[in-house]
Parts: sequence; C-alpha cells; structure tokens
Amino acid sequence: MKLAEAESTMQKTVESTQRAFNTIRTGRANASLLDKITVDYYGSPTPLKSLANISTPDSTTILIQPYDRNTLNLIEKAISMSDVGLTPNNDGSLIRLNIPQLTSDRRKELVKIAAKYAEEGRVAIRNIRRDALDTIRKLEKNAEISEDEARDQQDKLQKLTNKYTARIDELLTEKEKDITTV
Repeated sequence: MKLAEAESTMQKTVESTQRAFNTIRTGRANASLLDKITVDYYGSPTPLKSLANISTPDSTTILIQPYDRNTLNLIEKAISMSDVGLTPNNDGSLIRLNIPQLTSDRRKELVKIAAKYAEEGRVAIRNIRRDALDTIRKLEKNAEISEDEARDQQDKLQKLTNKYTARIDELLTEKEKDITTV
C-alpha cells in the first residue's frame, strides 16, 4: 500500500464518518436524517431520496413529496419501521415529519453515539496505517527500499494518520456543538 493509496483511503474514512454524523438528529430539521431509509418499491429496496423530494421548510419540519403518489404509503411505512424515531403525518399528497425538541438526556445519548462513530473512524484510520506500515516493512525486508527511505515513509504515514484523526476530532467537536445547542 503506497502513501497515496493510504491517504485516499483515510480521506474516504473521514467522509464516511461525516455521513454517519449526518444521520444523528440534532433537534433541527435536516434532510440527511433520512439518508439511511430505503423503501420496498416494487420488490427492491430503493433509497427514499430517489422516490421523493425531501425539503425542510423550517427548522422543525421535514416535508417529503413523493414523485409517484402511489408510493406515499410505502414511504410512510418505511419511515415508521426505521430507527429515525419520527412519526410520519400523511395528508394524502405529502408526508410531514415534525422534529421534536431534544431532552437533555437524549442529547447526552446522541453525543455518545457521535463519539462512537468518531472512534470507529479513528480505528479505521489506524488500521489503514497498520496495513501501510506492514507494506513498508516488507519492502524494506526485501531490500526494495533502503532503511532511510522506510523511516521517511513511516514518518510521512504517521503525519497523514495524525492529520486525518485530527479531522475526525474536529468533525466530532462540531457535531457535539450541534447536538448540545438548544
């Protein structure tokens, strides 16, 4: 695994962690809360955003307007069955999701969930570093690169690791601020 590959994989890990953070409710309406929801549409699981227009007219409401009115009940069922924790209100042409204010206990739980996602991201980055280090050591052992080159590559790899773990920490701090802000 070359340094460029390791950096690319670390960047993807940070993006994945960011997407995981986006699925955590913060008390404000955010269309990305529904990113994980799939609807059983003609026998195949289809992402909700492919079946409907999702908008946030204000900070406490998410509006879902299906492209095909026949999918309204399927979408409502998918939201009810999901772990989003919101009750859909179907008025015959669109679905409203009202976002209730979070209690302080729920905010603490959400901060813990965000911390768990961040830790998973950091572990993934450390695993990428470990794999790249193994590759560097094998190259050194097989005399394909010199000892100095290997040490230089290891230093660069550690700097990359520090950079991307710091980025995850920044994202976590932002998310915690979002969650705890009333």
